[in-house]
Amino acid sequence: MLDDGLKAQLKGYLENLRTPIELIASIDDSAKSRELVELLNDIVAASDKVSLKTNGADARKPSFAIVRPGSDISVIFAGLPMGHEFTSLVLALLQVGGHPPRVEVDVIDQVKALEIDGELRFETYFSLTCQNCPDVVQALNLMSVLNPKIKHVAIDGALFQAEVEARQIMAVPTVLLNGEAFSQGRMGLEEILAKIDTGAHQREAAKINAKSEFDVLVVGGGPAGASAAIYAARKGIRTGVVAERFGGQVLDTMAIENFISVSHTEGPKLAASLEQHVKEYDVDIMNLQRATALIPAALPGGLTEIKLASGASVKARTVILSTGARWRQMGVPGEEEYRNKGVAYCPHCDGPLFKGKRVSVIGGGNSGVEAAIDLAGIVAQVTLLEFAPELRADAVLQRKLFSLPNVTVILNAATTEVHGDGAKVTALSYKDRIHDIEHRIELEGIFVQIGLLPNTEWLKGTIALSPRGEIEINARGETSVPGVFAAGDATTVPYKQIVIAMGEGSKAALSAFDHLIRVTAPADIAA
Repeated sequence: MLDDGLKAQLKGYLENLRTPIELIASIDDSAKSRELVELLNDIVAASDKVSLKTNGADARKPSFAIVRPGSDISVIFAGLPMGHEFTSLVLALLQVGGHPPRVEVDVIDQVKALEIDGELRFETYFSLTCQNCPDVVQALNLMSVLNPKIKHVAIDGALFQAEVEARQIMAVPTVLLNGEAFSQGRMGLEEILAKIDTGAHQREAAKINAKSEFDVLVVGGGPAGASAAIYAARKGIRTGVVAERFGGQVLDTMAIENFISVSHTEGPKLAASLEQHVKEYDVDIMNLQRATALIPAALPGGLTEIKLASGASVKARTVILSTGARWRQMGVPGEEEYRNKGVAYCPHCDGPLFKGKRVSVIGGGNSGVEAAIDLAGIVAQVTLLEFAPELRADAVLQRKLFSLPNVTVILNAATTEVHGDGAKVTALSYKDRIHDIEHRIELEGIFVQIGLLPNTEWLKGTIALSPRGEIEINARGETSVPGVFAAGDATTVPYKQIVIAMGEGSKAALSAFDHLIRVTAPADIAA
């Protein structure tokens, strides 16, 4: 099952097992069950601390539990956790086997101290091509290892299609708690904890309110924000970061092949590296905090205040806004109602759930055409709708697209409505812009790929924004408010690219430092 390279890596990892673990497989006579047994035998061969039983009684087959004998600790996978989930498998083996997790001690203590009536039984549906799923799977696996009242099973939605359809799972990751909907989309350990531990928000808000002012406060934790934080911290000034989710939009990016000096990486991996780099400096990271208002300094050189959704507020001598952007929505009837019920924004994540079905891709740029190409290998039929009279994607992508037999391209098409039966998408309507005729396409999935929208609504009326809602900045990253700078996809800088955002974040930090020297002269700089 595993090639020699993976076997060697696995053997090295499993040398960190501190206690014996047992693999209990629930199998039938299917090909996937045979593959699972082969995988589990490879794991057993990698360590004398691992044993295997194939007499499991789980109703999902193939599936297996990783158990610490003599305890209530176990982690369950339904399916074969390969692809993006292979790391989740390795971490589960190590953590059930007693290897300490790389998580902050206070977070571990919070999980262990959760007051739970009965049990919390989590089920996570994932796909092997989903880069967002491992964060959720790994977080819930760890929680089930740390707290015996928490149970978790990770389920490959593509392998258990009947179950997915019965439960109307149309996006991954989807998490159920005790059989009821809990969450959809990427969530980290701290986010899940905040949702379960109802007092966490108040405790965190109180901690933030108690902080003294910063010299530089970065709002946003994507590439621009991380770069700004590093460059500011290297100047030896008090630096803080407020982020709704550290990593930003990069977390939702599948393949990155144009980051200079790195020929290929994936978004979550790059985001983790960014966070690790920032943590190497004396930067106060306040994660899971959404900014809701900016109050400019009353006097030149005074303090700017950032209000947060948690009720807390932070003050700083300078502020760098790097709030990034999000996927643009169509804004048509039915879109919001059927979001994650057939309307999707990540073809890599959710594509496998539409195997053999009919889908549409909205948008003819690079993202839309790439999505259509990827989906064509999974689904029965792809219909790509482009508003303009021609596709905007690169020529090489267009050639590939038009070579695929199960792809139809419709130009001059304005999407007008998403239709459904109350539970899932059933059709899409669009208007032919040339002949002004309405058409309807019967389908099961709609993938929206029409560009980005800056996360700046909370700044309206405070800072000058462009007609597109982008923060207007000059060559130094200065905004219309003195002492407030901006960088990255939320600004008017053209070409929304990771490498450009990083450069802009660094520039904004240097400009903020220069502003501090010239205007506020904080004590630690003046000294």
